[in-house]
Amino acid sequence: MHYATMNVAHEVNLLVGEIERLGTRNADGQTSVKFGVLFNDDRCANIFEALVGTLRAAKRKKIVTFDGELLLQGVHDNVDIVLLQN
Repeated sequence: MHYATMNVAHEVNLLVGEIERLGTRNADGQTSVKFGVLFNDDRCANIFEALVGTLRAAKRKKIVTFDGELLLQGVHDNVDIVLLQN
């Protein structure tokens, strides 16, 4: 496995942890967090160079789901990012 792939997997794992830290459980028992909360969190800002890229990778791997393809700060602050697996 080459470095970039490993790095993405590592970042996705970190993302799961941050969603669990910042999120709340919804009615289905899934953990969910608003994009704006993640984006504006200092710890997340320090961890993720490209939060949007990490989110898209996690969505492709069916680890999280959210509406839309690309999330933009400000415009999509209220979009829920839902953790599909814990």
